[in-house]
Amino acid sequence: MSQRAGPSVLDGVDLVDHHCHGLVRRDLDRPSLDALLTEAGAAEGVFDSQIGFAVRRHCAPVLDLPPHTSVEDYLDRRTELGVDDVTRRLLAATGTTTYLVDTGYAPEPITSPAELAALTGAAAHEIVRLERLAEEAVVSGCTAASFADDVRRLLWDRSRDAVAVKSIAAYRVGLDLAPERPCAADVVAAVDRWLVSVDEGRPVRCADEVLTRFLIWEGLDRGLPLQVHVGLGDVDVDLHRCDPLLLTPLLRATAPLGVPVMLLHNYPFHRHAGYLAQVFPHVYVDVGLATHNVGRAAGRLIAETLELAPFGKFLFSSDAFGLPELYHLGAVLFRRGLDDFLIGGVEAGDWSVADAARVARMVGHENARRAYALQPS
Repeated sequence: MSQRAGPSVLDGVDLVDHHCHGLVRRDLDRPSLDALLTEAGAAEGVFDSQIGFAVRRHCAPVLDLPPHTSVEDYLDRRTELGVDDVTRRLLAATGTTTYLVDTGYAPEPITSPAELAALTGAAAHEIVRLERLAEEAVVSGCTAASFADDVRRLLWDRSRDAVAVKSIAAYRVGLDLAPERPCAADVVAAVDRWLVSVDEGRPVRCADEVLTRFLIWEGLDRGLPLQVHVGLGDVDVDLHRCDPLLLTPLLRATAPLGVPVMLLHNYPFHRHAGYLAQVFPHVYVDVGLATHNVGRAAGRLIAETLELAPFGKFLFSSDAFGLPELYHLGAVLFRRGLDDFLIGGVEAGDWSVADAARVARMVGHENARRAYALQPS
């Protein structure tokens, strides 16, 4: 990534983080920080990676340390300031005015959307995870016959103030989904098998292809944008089953509905996702999560995604979870990478400065506000 000395077309551009999670509210020791810093949950060596160097380069100055400070000095300063001060500093420096928060994953207490809004002074809205609703219905004692109606009631209740729904099909069954809505009898049979497995002592975990399709179609019926995890994730993901091209039949079937489908993350299939955003009018893409993990390569990642993805279908997200460093790096590296792409086009004569500034606003916040029907900040 270049170190441009001139003005950035992203200067003063607000960001809408259209997919993130809550923040951990406790002070962290070195092993806990290492574990949260990457999807791998690595216990050692994480600072000798793209993301580790990015923390020392971009987060250290926000904590009043020189760039490239030692890991030890960074950790000492973090402890000295405390979690609240570190969080406020790092998030304030992102220029993010709105957070869309996936509340479906909480392995420990983390901030709710309301708490994140109070902490940052930004707006925050909820994203409802579909698989969690199915699991809640089972835990609440549904029968195979009542499951579908119970999930529908939960969906409409939980999403009353939400701005999107989300599926983690990639984690549970992969993205090679049949395109059609499952019939009621198939849903009942799938739930019956699931309830038997729960009675036998297996975890309450929605991991059935039929039920995944049922949830996706119900989510689309709700009319809110549907977010779909694509590509990299933690060790539970079978990456070869997470290529967004596997969704092509389902995207064809759902296009007439006009409900936005948001392909999240996408690395290393970001070019595939860009193609889908070009050919399907309801498909949008981002490179959240990947941006901070690839560090200084973020500019190349963004440029490759935008080879085919229309500029009006590309959004910013951090997919940050737990650590304020991840929100900060997601924003900083995205701004730098997009700026390199746009200013490079200006210097090559491919578009004007005015065009570059307009695209920066589109990607930074206008595309998200349009797709999610958000009010101006």
